[in-house]
Amino acid sequence: MDIMQRRWTPANGWTALQPGADAAQLVLVFGGTAQLDVDRFNDLRADYPGALVVGCSTAGEIAGTSVSDDTLVVTALSFAHSQVRLASARAASPGDDRRIGAALAAQLLGPGLVHVFVLSDGLHVNGTELAAGLQDGLPSGVAVTGGLSGDGARFSRTLVVADAPPAERVVAAVGFYGDRLRVGYGSLGGWDPFGPDRLITKSAGNVLYELDGEPALALYKRYLGEHAAGLPASGLLFPLALRGPDETETGLVRTILAVDEADGSMTFAGDVPQGTHARLMKANFDRLIEGASGAAQASLLDGGARLAVLISCVGRKLVLGQRVEEEVEGVRRVLGNGVALTGFYSYGEISPYAPTARCELHNQTMTITSFAED
Repeated sequence: MDIMQRRWTPANGWTALQPGADAAQLVLVFGGTAQLDVDRFNDLRADYPGALVVGCSTAGEIAGTSVSDDTLVVTALSFAHSQVRLASARAASPGDDRRIGAALAAQLLGPGLVHVFVLSDGLHVNGTELAAGLQDGLPSGVAVTGGLSGDGARFSRTLVVADAPPAERVVAAVGFYGDRLRVGYGSLGGWDPFGPDRLITKSAGNVLYELDGEPALALYKRYLGEHAAGLPASGLLFPLALRGPDETETGLVRTILAVDEADGSMTFAGDVPQGTHARLMKANFDRLIEGASGAAQASLLDGGARLAVLISCVGRKLVLGQRVEEEVEGVRRVLGNGVALTGFYSYGEISPYAPTARCELHNQTMTITSFAED
């Protein structure tokens, strides 16, 4: 596997970060919403004419142990013994996300498929349903990882590049093929719960209407106090942890995308099923950084990785502030200096919770996908 990395900034244009071969098969591009435009896509198409160009807008870009905003981070990959294939779809109708996931999976099925990496619109797609559709359509041994595109803390528009100019409402899925490709993954959070458990008494998909029979938004605002004026962005600091009806931990965290003052509801990045128990969470700096290191530990590959794609939640970035690079540095310490790091801050992370678990949408985690080729 050969890896080349570049960064583009409005002030300096393109700058090389890690030299490598130009004959790439796959180019990953992560960048600010304003910077991820047709001109930059055309640059990449011209520079890598034989490659699939795939990426998305972000709430922050990761290159090595550096976290930047309003730039582009490009990682070009060439494999010696493996192949890649792209499937994409447009999310035109609400409630169609599971079907889209299944359709993408069907397009990628084929001999030698070992992994699927997905990037989705972050505002118009229910990540829970998308992940379920992908998982249902793939063989049991093929995992799915990836994330939902971001738009800083603006929540205005998100973009996906699916070997075409950046566009809204797009989902891109890359299939990796070959028996010499090894893929590892891990996903962990690091938030502390507070307050009592609340029962979700009314919800529909990813829209939460009532907790313990009360309007959800009003109850949530009481807990947030002065932070309530900043919703939905301030809700990133106080996600919900979900537990099943049988009181077991589901391992899922949900973060707010939008609020509706008229009906007192909140829309989350993934499903909040009726009958589930929910509990508010708040940040613990050290545990967030430990969570990133734990995700790296889970993604370790025998013999080491060559590339790790880091997808962390925008809520973690807002909480960590100037300490945000510490979570990336924690990943570096675990994976080692020989691994190229790229990635972005997202509106949701997609990964199995554990190696034997189904693929799920997560919020407020650091999710890592590691690649190596024998």
